[in-house]
Amino acid sequence: RRKIPNCAFETCDSLVQVLLQNYAGLCYSPIDLRRKKYSILTHRFSDSSSIEKFIRKKTTITMRLNVLALTLLAGSASAFSVQRPSAFQTLGRTVTAKHTSLSATEISGTPPTAFDDGKCPFEITTPIYYVNDKPHIGHAYTSVACDVIARFMRLSGRDVYFLSGTDEHGQKVEKTARDRGVDTQQFVDDVSTNFRDLLDLMNISNDKFIRTTDDSHKEAVQHLWKTLTEKGAIYLGAYEGWYSVRDECYYTESELVDGKAPTGAEVEWVVKEPSYFFKLSDYEDKLLELYEENPDFIAPNSRRNEVLSFVKGGLKDLSISRTSFKWGVPVPGDDDHVMYVWIDALTNYMSALGYPNMEEGSDFSKYWPASLHVVGKDILRFHAVYWPAFLMAAGLPVPKRLFAHGWWTKDGEKISKSLGNVIDPVELVDKYGVDQTRFFLMSDVTFGSDGDFSDDAMIRTCNARLANELGNLCQRVVTLVFKNCGKAVPAEIQPYTAEDEEILAKAKALREKAAGEISKQAIHKYAEAMITMVSDANKYIDVMQPWVLKKTDPERMTTVLYVLLEVLRYTAVLYQPLIPTSANKILDQISVPEDERTFDHLTDEYAVKFGAPINKAVAVFPRIEVPELVDA
Repeated sequence: RRKIPNCAFETCDSLVQVLLQNYAGLCYSPIDLRRKKYSILTHRFSDSSSIEKFIRKKTTITMRLNVLALTLLAGSASAFSVQRPSAFQTLGRTVTAKHTSLSATEISGTPPTAFDDGKCPFEITTPIYYVNDKPHIGHAYTSVACDVIARFMRLSGRDVYFLSGTDEHGQKVEKTARDRGVDTQQFVDDVSTNFRDLLDLMNISNDKFIRTTDDSHKEAVQHLWKTLTEKGAIYLGAYEGWYSVRDECYYTESELVDGKAPTGAEVEWVVKEPSYFFKLSDYEDKLLELYEENPDFIAPNSRRNEVLSFVKGGLKDLSISRTSFKWGVPVPGDDDHVMYVWIDALTNYMSALGYPNMEEGSDFSKYWPASLHVVGKDILRFHAVYWPAFLMAAGLPVPKRLFAHGWWTKDGEKISKSLGNVIDPVELVDKYGVDQTRFFLMSDVTFGSDGDFSDDAMIRTCNARLANELGNLCQRVVTLVFKNCGKAVPAEIQPYTAEDEEILAKAKALREKAAGEISKQAIHKYAEAMITMVSDANKYIDVMQPWVLKKTDPERMTTVLYVLLEVLRYTAVLYQPLIPTSANKILDQISVPEDERTFDHLTDEYAVKFGAPINKAVAVFPRIEVPELVDA
């Protein structure tokens, strides 16, 4: 078995040459791309000219379709099969060869979607957080959302690379450090530590924390710049216009609202200064083609419409360097300029994977293109317009999907320093707990929409859903088993009744339901599915009344309690991505071994062990009591 070497093909001709040099025969199997069906085409070849004719024709077609994946076998068993579109991205008229591991067939994974096959390596990223101030609820929200998805994917057997970090360059950072009278590097070191501490506090399971002041990142950014220059995508000019230091963004006159940026940030007029420009205007049609051929590239749909409107309004070349400040990555060959913060910041998604090392076996070859970028809606333009344009120009694959979530308000008001209502996630955790904060942020708001925070809503949600429903269910079941079954899981049970089978069927269907929602980033619906399962379990215990069966039918009581232990096992295993510490406390209490807590263990083979010892119940979710906010 021989495969195409890992390399980038600049043209169709170079791809053809590699095929001609390495392979004697091939066949072409079906494509099913975006609901378009293509009949099976099978070919055998006796000479190189017929191979060349076929490949030239088919490569052109697949480039238009934005999919080309080859697996070539020598001899009569030769085969040419299509993988996911991400395996060969052709945006920017470049075909990049990359292979996914055959072990992917051995994992259960997650439901396939138009943008993810459900089994291949999965890179998920938060935006890198800007270090001009301490973390707030928005940073915690994005981080928890990504963590829920990353944990779910890992528990499904996926190979996950979860990236977060800090964006530490730019005019705003330089100015803030100067205003505070501290060295700029020391300032970013201190603030970056605050963000790293937040991730630890919120129990975020990121695989890497990247900083744009890392030397390896700077080298990657400069390599990308050189690549863009070599491909003719950058030129030297001069810029003047409106610029928001807070947003690190340029705005046209027509975009200003009452003399401010659309975000409400102050803008300033940049007097004409030398600047390097990226030829963004060359990519208007290519971006529109990307959005049209990949309707799931941007989510939710309302954000996609915003981006389409912006691009259709016409794109101007983008200023990508400044000379008026020095805190940034120097432009290669011209130290008078530092790079525009966004070309620097966006490159982190690749530099964290070792770019520009794209060789076979590198993290870049394994995880790129990224499966999912999760961002706030205020920075969608940079990710949905500038970033894919940079990548196209460099001949690199674009990410598979962008998801832009909404903003938080507090008690119905916009959050701002001037109003004094900034929500500190550290204070939330100190007051309510880590899992309680994670649960509220993910369950109380439709992921993708704006949300309103109030202490009253958080307390009521956590008390109702966690303390009263999930916590009470666990407490009741474990206590009943401990007291009535000899401090152990029942040693034997009766055949299941229709009611038993019904609740167990719901528990066994929960993984598929939850996975379907997570695959679409519908985290709130995943939370709803978990809440519903707990509600059904509480209805079952209230109807079965094992405390009554203790006196009237002890054998039936043990069966009911065993069913409830199994339902708790399914529920707690599937709750791990959202409330990891609490879910594992529940699994500890019902004697589920630590090495049997992945989603692949959700089968009868790994059911709660008969006769396993059970300890006395311990409260998992203490009720939150705040007299001034909660009714007695």
